[in-house]
Amino acid sequence: MSHFSHKLPRPVGRSFLFLILLALVAAGVRPSAQAETQPPQKPTPAELKKILADFEKYAVQAQKDWQVPGMAIAIVQNDKVIFAKGFGVKKIGGKDKVDKNTIFQIGSTSKAFTATLVSMMVDENKFAWQDRVVDHLDQFQMYDPWVTREFQIADLMAQHSGLPPLDGDLQAFMGFDRAHIIHSLRYLKPATSFRSQYAYQNSFFLVAAALVEKYSGKTWEDNLKTRIFKPLGMSATTAGLKEFQKAKNVSFLHRKTGEKVGAIPTDWPNHSWVYIYGPAGGINSNIMDMTKWLRLQLNRGKLKDKQLISTASLNFIQTPKTIMGTDPSRMSFYCEAWVYKPFRPHPIIWHNGETSGNKTMLAFMPETGVGIVVLSNLGTNMPESLAFQFFDLYFDNPDQDWSKKELERMKQEEAKNKPPQRPASPAPPLPPERYSGTFNNPVYGRITVTPEQDKLYMVLGLHKQKVLLQPFDRDSFTFNWPDEAITTVFTIGPDNRAQSFSVDWDGGTEFKRVEDKPTS
Repeated sequence: MSHFSHKLPRPVGRSFLFLILLALVAAGVRPSAQAETQPPQKPTPAELKKILADFEKYAVQAQKDWQVPGMAIAIVQNDKVIFAKGFGVKKIGGKDKVDKNTIFQIGSTSKAFTATLVSMMVDENKFAWQDRVVDHLDQFQMYDPWVTREFQIADLMAQHSGLPPLDGDLQAFMGFDRAHIIHSLRYLKPATSFRSQYAYQNSFFLVAAALVEKYSGKTWEDNLKTRIFKPLGMSATTAGLKEFQKAKNVSFLHRKTGEKVGAIPTDWPNHSWVYIYGPAGGINSNIMDMTKWLRLQLNRGKLKDKQLISTASLNFIQTPKTIMGTDPSRMSFYCEAWVYKPFRPHPIIWHNGETSGNKTMLAFMPETGVGIVVLSNLGTNMPESLAFQFFDLYFDNPDQDWSKKELERMKQEEAKNKPPQRPASPAPPLPPERYSGTFNNPVYGRITVTPEQDKLYMVLGLHKQKVLLQPFDRDSFTFNWPDEAITTVFTIGPDNRAQSFSVDWDGGTEFKRVEDKPTS
């Protein structure tokens, strides 16, 4: 399934390098990819024309290589849009072309909007980054009481909670609301110690949004409209499913099954999950509006003569907090809803986003006034590849062919992560009624397993989605939900009935049988 996550380096523990990095940050020094004796030369108009032509040619080929039906790209230089164009179609097999005003879901690039709202509250002295979350939201509770007490507001968006990556995300697919997801944090067991390793999470952005809502008296969505969209003139940008569905110039969502790309039906029952997780990834926009957001970053939080967010707050959310990897070719650091990547001639600040069918990349180099946004309607690593390729072209860096490199890496990962094959001679399952019953998990609630005409079905979540359990090997079954194959294994008790089952969500999630008491 698609999450808001981006495929980034494997997490590592803190190191001496990172301690040095933090010391530099504390001293107010922004690390650089390399020592620069001379500021980089901007390309001449003639050179820029060739760069953009070469980049467009590269982008068109990448779109073909990644099988992306449609995309839109915009580039900003010196507070001006120097390139804005749509490519391909809104829906595969259709004729309606993507243009610079086509709306896409922007996924996790929404996170920086939430971080900006939090920063505005800090600027207004509603709370401080170092304040404990529990002192402002008494409903906030982690599995470990010590972590609950020590969890600061700055930790909410720094991706070092100690939880497994994306833990609990499927609650949104099951229809649970933001309050339920925040409450469920207390049941999620940590995988590492607090603040020790990078692990990508969406749920804590709901907590950040709850802080904004408490101290503003308005919803997260209303805060976006009044504090960011309206001042920036982002008139086409929205934050809701209804708005996305009502948009006239809008891209379809697509998924790839095997080698075939297809559009996701408009009546797919899981469209709402993106907007339940809205503060982590629920904004809809186009490249022209996103260039206004890019320009705000490059102008250090200033719009014309008005400072929307203080430079100090902007620096804070764009400064490294968590090391993400030590591979020099992919080294990055997570900030607060932004990623900091050493690059040449200066570091890049970026974030990507993936929903169930759209993929986004936003990246800029603050020291040079240059930025790029790529919106696409298929979940691939093409947008990131195009952004990094553009910066290499613009600054005449050695050619790395980012698209080719990422395609090869993707194929290696797919070959390594193939689903398990059913045994040649699988053991037959027990009669279906042996597995039937109601089972509960404190995070995901109740799931009912029911036999119907010698088949076994599972009913999931508040939406009561019904899926068929396909026999795999004795007490193991597979089912397709929401858009990938899931394995479930039943544990059989002494009475020859299922006592529990585990599902390979979040590394393994157990549901225990509920024995309903008879009514008197």
